[in-house]
Amino acid sequence: MRAEEGGKGKGKGKGSSWGGGGVISSLIRRKQVDSVHAKSSAGHQLAKALSVPHLIAIGVGSTIGAGVYILVGTVAREHSGPALTISFLIAGIAAGLSAFCYAELSSRCPSAGSAYHYSYICVGEGVAWLVGWALILEYTIGGAAVARGISPNLALLFGGPNSLPAIIARQHIPGLDIDVDPCAAVLVFIVTGLLCVGIKESTQAQVIITTANVCAMSFVIIAGGYLGFTTGWAGYELPTGYFPFGVDGMLAGSATVFFAYIGFDSVASTAEEVKNPQRDLPLGIGASLFLCCALYMMVSVVVVGLVPYYAMDPDTPISSAFASHGMQWAAYIIAVGTVTALCSTLLGSILPQPRILMAMARDGLLPPFFSEVNIKTQVPMKGTIVTGIGAAILAFIMDVSQLAGMVSVGTLLAFTMVAISVLILRYVPPDEVPLPSSLQGSIDSASLECGRSGQGSNGEQSKFKVGTSMDDDKKPLLVKEDASDILNEENRRKIAGWTIMLTCVGAFLLTYAASNLALPRSLRFSLCGVGGTLLLSGLIVLTCIDQDDARHSFGHTGGFICPFVPLLPIACILINIYLLINLGTATWARVSIWLIVGILVYVFYGRTHSSLRHSVYVPAAHADEIYNSSVSSVA
Repeated sequence: MRAEEGGKGKGKGKGSSWGGGGVISSLIRRKQVDSVHAKSSAGHQLAKALSVPHLIAIGVGSTIGAGVYILVGTVAREHSGPALTISFLIAGIAAGLSAFCYAELSSRCPSAGSAYHYSYICVGEGVAWLVGWALILEYTIGGAAVARGISPNLALLFGGPNSLPAIIARQHIPGLDIDVDPCAAVLVFIVTGLLCVGIKESTQAQVIITTANVCAMSFVIIAGGYLGFTTGWAGYELPTGYFPFGVDGMLAGSATVFFAYIGFDSVASTAEEVKNPQRDLPLGIGASLFLCCALYMMVSVVVVGLVPYYAMDPDTPISSAFASHGMQWAAYIIAVGTVTALCSTLLGSILPQPRILMAMARDGLLPPFFSEVNIKTQVPMKGTIVTGIGAAILAFIMDVSQLAGMVSVGTLLAFTMVAISVLILRYVPPDEVPLPSSLQGSIDSASLECGRSGQGSNGEQSKFKVGTSMDDDKKPLLVKEDASDILNEENRRKIAGWTIMLTCVGAFLLTYAASNLALPRSLRFSLCGVGGTLLLSGLIVLTCIDQDDARHSFGHTGGFICPFVPLLPIACILINIYLLINLGTATWARVSIWLIVGILVYVFYGRTHSSLRHSVYVPAAHADEIYNSSVSSVA
């Protein structure tokens, strides 16, 4: 984020004094929201086949995994007790903050790429690359981890842990000391083939699988509720009360179950395939998150009421709760729910990654191989196949449970950048757009035409400059503004830009100091004080200053508008940074290796092949005029 991003007539383009060929200028260059001109020159497009029910199925299927069938026991025993329902509610509200941000950006910028796409438009190429690279890791490991979890649960349906046919059962290879899982690899290949058939067909399969999972959860709610009312709610009649671990324990439980809501962002990755994205994407994101929260809360109400929290089985809490009331056969229904939940999550994990790879390849940051869309099926088939092969290999040979924490890094980083992007969009939206260098003649002509108009209406000299990602100091910036009207707007944008940056710094300092108990007491309190002051000051300043008028016309208008800005995005940033910091040193050590590899790939390939490396930046207000001028000159 460039805090100095300021006045429209300031003259600092994407390269500025750094020169467009430098690393710094490449990190901060930003692309425009997909325009009519860009789409007309693109190749084959993805099929627009999705509506609200499809999006809800994708969101619910990607979010509700098998974790809920295990998580309720662990969190209730160790953190929340009977207050588990409130923990799920608080976590759902926290996830809803990110959902509001996603809803606005997905309706304004409905293109494949999700958080990567939004970060590229609002923040810059460098941050967008890191977000996209982290999401690649998330979906690959996430898909492999889910696939590895299916075979043991599938075995329960066949009678026990070792009941699968030998050809697909897990096998230990002594020489390599690894456990291979053919079933997991086969399932990944099946899902990959289904995704290659077409988005509508794969989504219809998602609808069927998700419906089966929801039916299993509904059985738990209805049958468990009947048992509770007929036998008494033993779990709520305890001397320890509703909060045996206190409010702190309940909040700790909320932080744990927050990760059960990860997955609704998969809806945003299909934005380019939605028939009416301005209306359907916000509805799909909001409805899927609401349904997940409602199901989680109702299941937790029933389960912690049937059995005292301290007596829950941490591995099979729901099955054991029903077994304690003489319903051992319910374990088979719950096993079906677990398997279908994992299958739907596997679909939701592999679905977004080819679209993110496609978006990055379209922008030149990855080889064009990933940007190709199959003419018949209208899906990025090559990217889907590569994704499936990678996930299948991991699922076959590696126990990825130790890497599961790395999945959360990509999601939380994406959530954080989406919230920051909303603040940028509202207060300092990009007022310049990149145009191909082939339009340089039309840009020069338009600049001369503006120059002939000479004076502003009040007699003051107007300002004209051109910014380019190659060499901004050698060309005038095509802007026509009266000097008397620039100062206030320029100062407002500068103040807003610096405030957003310092607010993020404050959130980091506050959460880092509050989480790191190893710091000296005086240093902790000092960092908390500085961070809290920056955070609160940023909230006050952004509340008091005006939002940019250009926000009304930025991107595709007429969609969802995030409420309570700047409070909601800032709260979202604070929560997600807190969760990122608390993922643990081992997780960050592993992620750092992946990010370092990503930085090397960007420096040696992405930066030099970016579609913006030769772009010329002009004010957004003149972009259509220049395009029309170029068309007329060709004609």
